[in-house]
Amino acid sequence: MSYNSILSKFNEYYYGITEKIKIIFFRIVYIFKNKDTQKVNPLISVYVPTYNRCSILMERAIPSVLNQTYSNFEFIIVGDGCTDETKPSVLGLNDPRIRFVNIKRKKRKFPNTVKNHWLAGPITPANYALSMVKGDWIARIDDDEQWTNDHLEKLLEYAIRNNKEFVTANVESIVDGVPVINKGHKMFSDYFCTKDLKGTRTENPEIGGTSTVLYRSFLKSFKYNKNCWRKTINSANDIDLYVRFIKANVRIGHLDDVVTYQYPRPGEDTIGWDAYHRDSENKIQYFNE
Repeated sequence: MSYNSILSKFNEYYYGITEKIKIIFFRIVYIFKNKDTQKVNPLISVYVPTYNRCSILMERAIPSVLNQTYSNFEFIIVGDGCTDETKPSVLGLNDPRIRFVNIKRKKRKFPNTVKNHWLAGPITPANYALSMVKGDWIARIDDDEQWTNDHLEKLLEYAIRNNKEFVTANVESIVDGVPVINKGHKMFSDYFCTKDLKGTRTENPEIGGTSTVLYRSFLKSFKYNKNCWRKTINSANDIDLYVRFIKANVRIGHLDDVVTYQYPRPGEDTIGWDAYHRDSENKIQYFNE
């Protein structure tokens, strides 16, 4: 058995034991703290990890967050050692809701391939952002994606009404010029390799894209797994986290409505891994800058 397999198996057991205990503890603490009160307008911590994409960050993610119909949020922007105009551009907005940090870009622990950057590249700034969270709920947006104006309002209302701790929704994408509505994949499915976890549970909602997530802030200790790239299945950082939520019995729901737009970046025809794969030479050069 290889070192990657051994470490991945150890992490799986570690997360499987500790995170089931964590979620029970968090729920008890949450109930105790809120037994006499019910927050009507909870603070949502929105975060975005970014690296040298100033133009698209300023054109897409930032305006769509700042223009939300739900107003009680903080916006955490973590630069992964940005060397472009990200810092002065963000600070120039002079918006009190924004908290910006440009962390030192560390040498990655994984082999320098486009796939590994796709799987694990945003983990360091994402985990840093989670350490900064002050809100009752957490939402994430990628720097090249956009939200509907009522994104936070709809997801929060759905989560509270249905007593869910982690919710997602649908994404409208453009793939090779064709609009596509993506609901994600069923929680218990071949995609997540989780069919055997269903047991007697009757609910099986979809889990949608990264920029549709909203979850209770007591789950912020479920950090992204920096060794996810070593795994043979569920090796993308977001999928690894969602499967751990499933295994920890987090209450999961899905809003069947579009709340996020995922369009190709300038000069590209598609999105996600396909965009990375088609432009691998330029992508690896970008990450090496």
